[in-house]
Amino acid sequence: MDITHHVAVRPRTDPQRVVGVVGVATVVVLLLLAIGVGLGRQPLPLPVVLGFGVGLLGTLALAVARYDAVVAVGVLLLAAVRIEPAPADLLFGVLIAVAFATWRFDLQRVPLSVALLVSAFLALNLLASIEVIDAGRALNFFAITLYLAVFGLWLASYVNSVARARLVLVAYLAGAVISAALACLALAAQFPGSDVFVSGPRAQGLFKDPNVFGPFLVPAALVLMEELVAPRLLRLRFLPKLALLSIVTLGVLFSFSRAAWLNLAVGVVVLFAVLALRRGGGRQTVTLFVGTLFAGGALWAAVAATSSLSFLEQRASLQTYDTQRFGAQLNGLHLATEYPLGVGPGQFERVSDISAHSTYVRAIAEEGVLGMLVVLGLMLLTLGFAARNAGGGFDTYGIGSAALFAAWSGLLANSFFVDTLHWRHLWLVAALIWAATTLRVRYPRR
Repeated sequence: MDITHHVAVRPRTDPQRVVGVVGVATVVVLLLLAIGVGLGRQPLPLPVVLGFGVGLLGTLALAVARYDAVVAVGVLLLAAVRIEPAPADLLFGVLIAVAFATWRFDLQRVPLSVALLVSAFLALNLLASIEVIDAGRALNFFAITLYLAVFGLWLASYVNSVARARLVLVAYLAGAVISAALACLALAAQFPGSDVFVSGPRAQGLFKDPNVFGPFLVPAALVLMEELVAPRLLRLRFLPKLALLSIVTLGVLFSFSRAAWLNLAVGVVVLFAVLALRRGGGRQTVTLFVGTLFAGGALWAAVAATSSLSFLEQRASLQTYDTQRFGAQLNGLHLATEYPLGVGPGQFERVSDISAHSTYVRAIAEEGVLGMLVVLGLMLLTLGFAARNAGGGFDTYGIGSAALFAAWSGLLANSFFVDTLHWRHLWLVAALIWAATTLRVRYPRR
């Protein structure tokens, strides 16, 4: 049997399937209720509501007729998260609903340990809600967490063939490359709408913050690096891939996000280490090193051409607000001692003047010590899955396991200094790792 192609399976009614469908369906209902309450708190003009409804119905019709095409558009739109819910969220919300209705959401394609940890974290969010100060903020924040958790589980079940893996990868790379190119161009020259892609001297693409834009590009850079030496899904030659890699790394550099630089640096080190340890990896490592030198030369030339060296040096040094950030993190640890169950989802900014700037600090403050342990457990479990996949060469239907391991390692490092819980690409990378893990468990002799 060719396991690289999706095989239709008749709906099953065994207890595990029934429990899974009921549980996730309950999550979706809660999400829709949260969105409805949120809109009720902030009424929108009638034309906007009508436009939203027509767009939603049109997306529903398109999702039923061209399911994979809507997935591609949704992944492409992950590069645009200026408001929440973002355009991609609306598409994926419809897709997930269609997946339930047509039995395409198969929780058996998600590792059971992952599903349990995600469910536990959502339950701890609800338990911590008894301490909330701002109920509206708590509902909105929890709704986003809920949606992203379901999104990650759905995407892991969706990527079950080479064709779907290529679709997701190409759409994500297209969004990353286009947004990086437009942001870098907007820094170099003005054109109609160029202000949208920058924040002062920093590139931010269609994100609210350069500190999210930069890390969004890092997994794309790492995937392109592995594709340079071990081509699988991208039907491009070496030089076009190298050009795309240079554009993406320029976007990371010009985001001037120190956490993004750390993210990329950790990822590159892990990627080189994995490739070097593989059989016959010496030649691949040398080839990748040459390509990296070329991309580094392009970065240096771009910095020199844009006279950004002084600002680069300034951003690389310690900033005056760093002490405030660390103070906020200490405050989060103090909150955990006062509120064992946490202060509730999204409440950190209500009890602190500065955001948490750490996924782990936010978790311990808002969901208590148990919530932080669950988040840390999910992060480390996924890291272990990624490491085992990379060590055994189990790709996600062609998406390089070394790149995914490197990308997740970078995201874990990034999460110490930036709150990454609501990053769409965090759940995207996790879902691809989970999909490969299920494949490895089901077909260990692939």
